[in-house]
Amino acid sequence: MAVPVVQLRALCRLCRVVLFLSQFYILSGGGSFSEEPSQPLPQAIKDPGPTRTFTAAPRAAESTDIPPYVMKCPSNGLCSRLPADCIDCKTNFSCVYGKPVTFDCTVKPSVTCVDPDFKSQKSFVLNMTCRFCWQLPEADYECFSSSNCRAVSCPRQRYAANCTVRDHIHCLGNRTFLKMLYCNWTGGYKWSTALALSITLGGFGADRFYLGQWREGLGKLFSFGGLGIWTLIDVLLIGVGYVGPADGSLYI
Repeated sequence: MAVPVVQLRALCRLCRVVLFLSQFYILSGGGSFSEEPSQPLPQAIKDPGPTRTFTAAPRAAESTDIPPYVMKCPSNGLCSRLPADCIDCKTNFSCVYGKPVTFDCTVKPSVTCVDPDFKSQKSFVLNMTCRFCWQLPEADYECFSSSNCRAVSCPRQRYAANCTVRDHIHCLGNRTFLKMLYCNWTGGYKWSTALALSITLGGFGADRFYLGQWREGLGKLFSFGGLGIWTLIDVLLIGVGYVGPADGSLYI
């Protein structure tokens, strides 16, 4: 009976040793039963949906442009001498034509002017003559000439010209108007040259060729100046200015 007891005790010791070794092995990280380091669980990714792009609208830049009329307005000059484009006046069309009249005026924005005492002011009284712009003398406005009419004709031709009042002139009504004017333009032909050619080489039609009248010039050339008669007549007609350039312009 003593032998089995000794064997059992040895077997128990062996089991304890094996159990100790197995626990030591597990604690040291070996074996197939070692726990793998934990990884964070994947989180569900939400679909952001369709992408929207927002473009910031640019803010309107503050207007810093200088009004065009400011270029005509002298800085720190007398208000009463400002051009008409630089001021706003309360006009009255019931004034008597040709009589002096006064109007209350204010300067436009961005325009600076002074009174006779050199003090800045915005409102002032303007003295002028009661008359409409189209009633002004010819020296107070300028018109665009036309070259589409004949200046040498009988009777004299007229044309509708666009006229604009000069800046420093004040008047009532529109400062731009139409006016019927006589044709008064030149193409560069000289009366002295035409007369000299008519006297010296008129028998060969040189005067007519110079004035641009080539048909008459050929007629004089091949007829020897109409045997002298046509030459004498042209000398008289050019001398008095009855025969002029073919384009209808005036002599210079």
